[in-house]
Amino acid sequence: MTVSIVERLRNKLGPDKIRTDDQLLQERRHDYSIVNQLDDMQGRGAEKPICVALPKNTGDVVDIINLCRESKVAVIPFGLGSGVVAGVVAHADAVLLDLGSMNRIKKIDKHNLMATFEAGVRGSDAEAAVAKEGMTIGHFPQSIDISSVGGWLATRSCGQFSSAYGSVEDIVMGLEVVLPNGEILQTRLTPRSSAGPELKHFFIGSEGTMGIITAVTFSLRWKAEKQDYSAYYAPTMEKGLEFQRYVIQSGWTVPVMRQYDITEVKRLFPDQVRNEDSLIIMVHEGPAGKVAAELKECREIAADLGCDPAPEAAATLWLKDRNHVPSFDEFLKKKLVLDTIEIAATWDKIGPIYRNALASLNEVENILNASAHSSHCYRSGVNLYFTFVALVEDPSKMESVYYDCWRRVMEATVEGGGGISHHHGIGRIRRDWLPSEIGQTGVAVLKNLKTALDPEHIMNPEVLLRYEK
Repeated sequence: MTVSIVERLRNKLGPDKIRTDDQLLQERRHDYSIVNQLDDMQGRGAEKPICVALPKNTGDVVDIINLCRESKVAVIPFGLGSGVVAGVVAHADAVLLDLGSMNRIKKIDKHNLMATFEAGVRGSDAEAAVAKEGMTIGHFPQSIDISSVGGWLATRSCGQFSSAYGSVEDIVMGLEVVLPNGEILQTRLTPRSSAGPELKHFFIGSEGTMGIITAVTFSLRWKAEKQDYSAYYAPTMEKGLEFQRYVIQSGWTVPVMRQYDITEVKRLFPDQVRNEDSLIIMVHEGPAGKVAAELKECREIAADLGCDPAPEAAATLWLKDRNHVPSFDEFLKKKLVLDTIEIAATWDKIGPIYRNALASLNEVENILNASAHSSHCYRSGVNLYFTFVALVEDPSKMESVYYDCWRRVMEATVEGGGGISHHHGIGRIRRDWLPSEIGQTGVAVLKNLKTALDPEHIMNPEVLLRYEK
């Protein structure tokens, strides 16, 4: 089978698009997620795929999907590999579909404020292209320099300015998707439609299990006239969350509102530590008059709630360093097991989840850090990022400690009525927790849709849900 599928692919697409050299196979075995890197360190990492397919256009993707379906060979899509929940894990019987060469900026439409990109375009390249025209996509994930626009959609990502500009699903005008049967689905570019269920939302967040996103059109906005900053101390995490709720429920859409508990303040903002206070940073953008009014109103709300002004340098420091992505390798070499886990909950539930998750993490043996910060704010609730670091001297126990920390945060979230994933997707790490959020009926619906589209279950198998053939 291995020889035949490689030969068939090469005969159809040419040898330059179908690679089997060992270095590339090794590099494309998995995504950035620490659990994959931990497996590598333990000598049980992901297998090399049969080959790496490098399509140049949508027609190439169609050919690859058709040939793999006919041969019943799994297809694992790969954007730029920045995923953190093990959504990309190769194996010896799969073709790795690398979309990185599909990186054309297809169209920038200033009149209608839209731009169309192939799925493999790097996020920062997409933003730079529209910025030259005085516009912005408004989507700024921390991984913008190492992630693709197709990956944004596949994982239903959320950018750092989302409180005002929306998450990725809010700014997508249309998609082009190659379905598991080789057909091309292309949604029409309209500002809104009531022509039945919105098909594009079925593929946003599907992590390559339902089809291959090959192009996306974003709705753009003009770059903001004015940007300004503010920061505040809150005596407790709960008080700071209350402040954020008052701001956004008062109608102010501050693009960036982030709150760090004292543990994270000490680690990330050592020059701004004040007693045991949490720290709130804000970035304000828009017309100059709106920004001025927003700043004034936020200061008044803060004063009413007992939150004091903090140095604005905290916000500018965050802006400067916000896209730094750490190397997990260095931590693992020091016997440190760590990760971040983002969840979301309504305002009435987030406080208990925060307290219970941290209390549970602090019970882990040799835990060095258990902390949290909020990063995305909504009228009805907020997102929290939990961070854990544990020292594990015995390498054979590193994986068990890692999953134990994840289990504790997931259990606290589920028991507290929160959502198990805010913007990183499900992958394999969260897979067994998904039924707790969507229910067994939801699981059945997804499985039925998956089977209807992909009866051979060749598209990124074992991601999102455990599928039974």
